[in-house]
Amino acid sequence: MKMLEQHFVASLERRTFIIGEAGVNHNGDLTTALKMIDAAKGCDADAVKFQTWKTDNIIVPGTRKVDYQLESTGDGESQYGMLRRLELSYDDFDKLKQHCEEVDILFMSTPDDTESADFLDSLGVEIFKIGSGEITNMSLIERVAKKGRPIILSTGMASIEEIDGAVACLRQAGSQSFALLHCVSDYPANYADLNLRVINSLKDRYSVPIGFSDHSLGIEMPIAAVALGASIIEKHFTLDRSMTGPDHQCSLEVAEFRQMVRAIRNVEEALGDGIKRITATELRSRSLVRKVLVAARDIKAGEILDETMVLAKRAGKGIAASELAQVVGRTVQRDLRPNEILSSDILS
Repeated sequence: MKMLEQHFVASLERRTFIIGEAGVNHNGDLTTALKMIDAAKGCDADAVKFQTWKTDNIIVPGTRKVDYQLESTGDGESQYGMLRRLELSYDDFDKLKQHCEEVDILFMSTPDDTESADFLDSLGVEIFKIGSGEITNMSLIERVAKKGRPIILSTGMASIEEIDGAVACLRQAGSQSFALLHCVSDYPANYADLNLRVINSLKDRYSVPIGFSDHSLGIEMPIAAVALGASIIEKHFTLDRSMTGPDHQCSLEVAEFRQMVRAIRNVEEALGDGIKRITATELRSRSLVRKVLVAARDIKAGEILDETMVLAKRAGKGIAASELAQVVGRTVQRDLRPNEILSSDILS
């Protein structure tokens, strides 16, 4: 188990870990969930993530929906009724994990109660994800931490003091490998609320890998997060944004998700190692682009060069323009025509 934790942290230093958040966009249908696994794999995501719960374990009947849920699904049922309708069985999750193994994509799911955490443990999940809603649920955090697997914890709706408490709980429970996700738990989240610079603030404060769980519209913000140093990206996706459900409208469709993954890979490749160096292509180009010193007019042998007699132009070879001060004051050994390249053998 220790090797798994060490590999998880090391992998985040090399490559952005991209999670396709299926969430509840399967609408409680196993066939749709299986199709979402295939879609995430086709987009080259590293993992596809679901949410695992027993409705009676997590919510009191009659509890009203959250505002964004009301806007997207109406008030015809309570939050309890909606969750009951979207709930997948443990047997369903067993099938989903098997299918992930068949198509070679990492299976993940967020447990919303301790029973589901134990089930996912028995299923052999490699990484645990704890959602923003559980960041103050220390009994769940401690229970997951003691299972000895890498953990990704979202920080939506949390104050810095609450994040401090969750991190302390993870460490006291013996977790050796965990990451935090900056998150704004609004659906969709406004760009002005995202505060992406928090990514580096969290990195400085906790010295652990920091990612970004994005609920904004479009693909720009995860790309920006990677450029700022996020090592994990989690983004909701759906097979069809017009489907009825609480999260479809703020999710990417498959083609958009694929575009996001491709853009993130381009950005992380472009970030490099921070060491300034000349590329092989630049080496081939710079002799034709950088300027050298040439005669500005007809110059007779024996004339002493001054700055008015010399121009800097592209010529492919010759004395670099940076050497002007060393050329001025020297004597020309032969006649020169305009644009003739200066060289050390024709100067005294």
